[in-house]
Order: sequence, then structure tokens, then C-alpha cells
Amino acid sequence: MQDHDLPLSFAQQRLWFLAQMDGAASAYNIPIGLGLRGQLDRSALRQALQAIVSRHATLRSRFVRVEDQPQVLIGPLDSALELHEEDLRQAPLTLAGRVRAEAAQAFDLEQGPVIRARLLALADDHHVLLLTLHHIVADGWSMGVLTRELVALYEAFSQGRPDPLAPLAVQYSDFALWQRRWLSGEVLQQQSDYWRQALAGAPSLLMLPTDRPRPQQQDFSGGSIELLLDRALSDQLKALSQRHGCTLYMTLLAGWGLLLSRLSGQDDLLIGSPVANRMRAEVEGLIGLFVNTLALRLDLDPGQSVSGLLAQVRARSLEAQGHQDLPFEQVVEIVRPQRSLSYSPLFQVVLTWVDNFAQDLQLGDLKLEGVAGASAVAKFDLTLSLGESQGQIRGTLDYATALFDEATVQRYAAYLVQVLRAMVADDQQCLAQVQWLDETERRQLLEDFNASAVDYPRGRTLAQRFEAFAARQPEATALQVGAQRLSYGQLNARANQLAWHLRELGVGPDQRVAICVERGPGMVIGLLGILKAGGAYVPIDPGHPAERIAYLLQDSAPLALLVQGSTRALVGQPAMARVDLDQPEWQARPRATCRCRA
Repeated sequence: MQDHDLPLSFAQQRLWFLAQMDGAASAYNIPIGLGLRGQLDRSALRQALQAIVSRHATLRSRFVRVEDQPQVLIGPLDSALELHEEDLRQAPLTLAGRVRAEAAQAFDLEQGPVIRARLLALADDHHVLLLTLHHIVADGWSMGVLTRELVALYEAFSQGRPDPLAPLAVQYSDFALWQRRWLSGEVLQQQSDYWRQALAGAPSLLMLPTDRPRPQQQDFSGGSIELLLDRALSDQLKALSQRHGCTLYMTLLAGWGLLLSRLSGQDDLLIGSPVANRMRAEVEGLIGLFVNTLALRLDLDPGQSVSGLLAQVRARSLEAQGHQDLPFEQVVEIVRPQRSLSYSPLFQVVLTWVDNFAQDLQLGDLKLEGVAGASAVAKFDLTLSLGESQGQIRGTLDYATALFDEATVQRYAAYLVQVLRAMVADDQQCLAQVQWLDETERRQLLEDFNASAVDYPRGRTLAQRFEAFAARQPEATALQVGAQRLSYGQLNARANQLAWHLRELGVGPDQRVAICVERGPGMVIGLLGILKAGGAYVPIDPGHPAERIAYLLQDSAPLALLVQGSTRALVGQPAMARVDLDQPEWQARPRATCRCRA
């Protein structure tokens, strides 16, 4: 028997639409890998997994399309979860690839199931259990619920005891129905007003420097690196947080925001901040999609202090958490940011806090181990996940491989550590003073890369050096504009002709010649001709207002003015000679080198 006409939550509805996009088939998979050391009771494991599926109705969901809208159908209590088994004892090196392949396998939301289980045998006493759920029925908190229930059920069944878990008071569909009823009227208006005001005029895209141009559509391919802050820095960050009345997450958010501001050059930016959104006790033990991601807006004014930034982050975080009930998808509809298939709306960077990081668990007599590399998906440009383990802050930085190389992300992680060190060293310094480069990179950028000193022959002028090169390679291309090409020999000859003409007009040392022409061959010929005649050029932008051009001509008092094309209409001073670079008059002069008289 199936339950019909059950509502989707707002988050489920958005995920259903996202899952229809090209390239998103496996982007919303949630995989976990559990290494099992010891003698495995396969029957107890199957029984435990089946009990979890029977216990949580959402794991028996199918999402069908009815008149272009999603509808959820719940399967019967005895819906079977098949545990697929593979023997890798003869090929243990294929484990990593098998883990990635399982995580990348797409779900069929309409046909189901929305959960998969696969058991890989590496040895008689070593197995890997791969569990994959679609995000539409689970979130990060849910995976903790799933793991804890699996431990309790396996231990009971392997010892011949009955199911030890208390019955659930509600199911996820109850939450979805409650959410749609509660989030209406005055509550909806109050929540909507807050987010409309908080995000008014916010930038739609964080312009981080990337290794490659952003593709026209997200492909969700991702990579991940690990981070580990040493104990001293971890303790200093905790102390800084306590002094300012912040949680450790708030302090890390301030540092992450400061780094993103430096990298992007943007003082106004948004960062995604996931919240569990399980404020009612009866839903804490449910597997389901409850998580909501808040768009936290930070003002990174370079003139404010680190202390001021921490106060701002604390205030805005608490305000946002007080309005966390409005689902992200409704916030997007209210704010109506510029939309693109190439990036996620509102924010493209996320910071999440992981509770119980690397928690040790026993599965009966089995020891549980984490299995790395289960996911190669990036829903955002960058996702920083941090937590505390054995007194140290550690985590991962996931990145979109379509945008970033691993080396770039490693460098960003190192920058973050430097920013955090600078923050704990002096919380009164202004943000513009916070150092985010280590001494080696500062020296490289400021000294090594800036070592631009070059020895130039001081006995020859620029014009003479150009003439020498033209004599060595007269046929080499010097200028090309469209189909027009000038060799070094041709360019040198025309500059000589102009120089002779300017000399006849009285140009020489200490004489100024104004040049007001569009970019092109005429500009280069004019500059070289002036230098060859011994004069000094006064460049005038033809795009300037007429009043500005008139002032420059009057102030510099040039002996001559070079014009061409659209600049012929410029009016020079009465005593000023005008030379039209398009007229043949000067082009009849000698092509031989014009030597300047001292």
C-alpha cells in the first residue's frame, strides 16, 4: 500500500527541479564509505539496513511527475533494500575507483530507490560498506542519524536481540506538511521582509580569480584537499572567539570572508552558511532533507578592524539564524538575483561546520573507519568544511575542477591560514593591514617578480636603437593593423620623411610637437618622426572634450600639431604649424636617416 498526495518540502521541491538539469544527475548524491575491520555478520548487516529503510518512510520515496509538478509516493514497509556484494580480495587496488564509481552513479527519482548499499570485500576480516543516498531524502545531519542507528541495530541483531530503537513520533512527510502550513501569513511576511532587506543590492557573483573561464553551465565536477590547523593556532582562534563573544564558526567565517574579499577585490560579498534547521525535538532523529543554507552578507570595509569584523559577523549570523525558517529557494525568489546556468544563485562559496569530526565508532565487534574519496562533486565554486578533532581544527576544501587547479586551491588554503594567524596576532589592526601572504611569497611578488632592472645602452637614443634594428631586419613585420602591414624598413623610412619635414618647420631640441591621432600606424610614425627630429612629443587624447584639448595646446605651446583622420578638425594656435599625416606633402621628403642637430 502506498501513501498518495504527500507534499514535498520546499527544499525537496527545489532539489527535484535541480535534478532535472543536464549534468546534475549525480551532483546531489550523498555518499559515505565505512571501513569494517573484524568478522562481519552479513545477516545482521542486511537486517539492520532493512530496519532503517522500514523505520524512515522517506527512504522508501519515489518522486513522480504529475502535470509537470513533483509528487512523492511512499513504498510499503517491507520495501527491500538490496545489499550488493563485490569481492575485491584479488584486486584491492581497484577500491578507490570502485568507491568513486558508486558515488557517481545517478539515481532515478521516479523509479527509485533513493538509497543504495554496496559491500566490498577486501579480506576475510576487512570490508567496505558504501551507502549512497540522494540529497532529496537526506542531509549531513541525516548521515549521522543513519550511522548511529546502523551501529545500534547491527549490535542488537548480531547478538540476537530485537530492534532497540524507539518508534519515531513523526515522519518527514509530517514535517513537510507542517512547514507548508506554518510558513504562511504573518510568519512568511516577516521572514520575507528580513531577507529582502538584508540582500537588497547584493552582488550576484563572487569574482574569484580562476584558472579557467567559467563554463556556460555547471558540470559539478569537483576535487578536494585537506586542511589541518596546528594546535597552537586552533587554541588562539578559540581564545579570540571567547574574547569577542563569538562561536568558533563565526571567527572562521570572518577569516574566510576576509580572504575571499582579498582574492576577489569585492568588499561586499555573500557566503553560504548551512544550518541544520531541526529546531523541534521530534525531528532530530529523522532522516530527511531539513538543512537550509543561509546567505550571509559581509561588509569587508578595508578600514574596519578585525575586532569590528568579528562583531559584524556575530550580529549578522545571529540575525540570519533568527530568520532561518524561510527556505533558500524562497529567498532566491524574493531577492531575484541575476540568474545563470553557470553558477549557483546568491552565493558560490560556502562555509560549513562539521560536528563530531572523525568520531570513532564501533559496529558491534567491528571497528569503523572512514573511507576517503567517496565524492568528486562540487555544488559550489568552493566549499570549506571545518570541524574540531582532538583539539585541532581540520577539514576539507572542495572545489570545482572546471574552474580551479588543485595547486591554486592549495595556495588559497595556505592564504587562509595566514589570514587566521594575522587575526589572532592583532585584532585591532584594520583589514587592509592583515597579511595573507607568507614571507616567501611576499618576497617573490615584491622583489623577485619586480626585479625589472635592465641595462640599456646609454650612449644611444631610442630612435637610434630603432634604426639599428631596422637596419638588421628591414623585412621583419613592425606593425600590422588588419590587412595593413609595415615592415621595420618601411616604418623607419616613413618616420625619416616626417622627421625631415618637421626639421624644415623648425623642430629640434627643446621644441615640443603635439600629436593628436587615433591608435594606428600614424601614431607610431608620428612619435618616431618627432624623436628623430630631436623634438619632444606631447600626446593628446582625441577622445578628450574640445575644451580640454584646447587647454593642453595652449599650455604646452607646441611648435607643430600632428593630426589625422577624425582629428583634422582640431583648431591649433595661430603660430602652430599643422601636419596632416594623411597628406602627401611630408611623404615627398628624403627616406634617409634624419640626424638631429644638438
